[in-house]
Amino acid sequence: MDVKSSQRGLNKAPEAQDRNRRGRKLRNLCVGLTVVVVVIIILIVILAFTVFKPKHPVSTIDSIALDDLSLSMDIAALRIHLNVSLDVDLSIRNPNKVGFKYSNSSALLNYRGKLVGEAPIPAGKISSGETSPMNLTLTLMADRFLSDSQLISDATAGELPLNTFVKLSGKVIVFSIFKFHLVSSTSCDFTVFIPNRSVGNQQCQYKTKL
Repeated sequence: MDVKSSQRGLNKAPEAQDRNRRGRKLRNLCVGLTVVVVVIIILIVILAFTVFKPKHPVSTIDSIALDDLSLSMDIAALRIHLNVSLDVDLSIRNPNKVGFKYSNSSALLNYRGKLVGEAPIPAGKISSGETSPMNLTLTLMADRFLSDSQLISDATAGELPLNTFVKLSGKVIVFSIFKFHLVSSTSCDFTVFIPNRSVGNQQCQYKTKL
């Protein structure tokens, strides 16, 4: 082997070592970045299901008040003319660390299991930790239940049993990745006392579902 060939061989050895070192550094860098990304994903998942774990929004009917009441009875014809309007104060609390967006809904007014009135609840958003008040007016649609045989006896007794039902469906989005659907419902039974035009005997049940 001549001198020039020996020198070329010696020059290639450091170059190969440099390439190997660069290759190892690149592999180590890729492994390090992969580990960092995996750790970040794990932390995000842990936060999403612990600190940012979705909680049920709480809808509460704070008060029900009689806004208008008119009643007239035609005993001979066995007919009743009845108009009732109710002011319902509803509050929705969002205990989540992120905003709660809910879709269009309705507040329903029922008489002995029969729908007799409703009021729309437009879609909206409640910020983190916020309590949003709503004031609804529910007007009884008399034609829905004037044929009910129990109406005459209830009106004669001066006590009208009614129920309000509100159901809100929405979602919370954590880190713009995790989407959770939440449902909150409130059902309140109460009595309208016709002689003194008041509302009483209110009993409410609250349910939430993830």
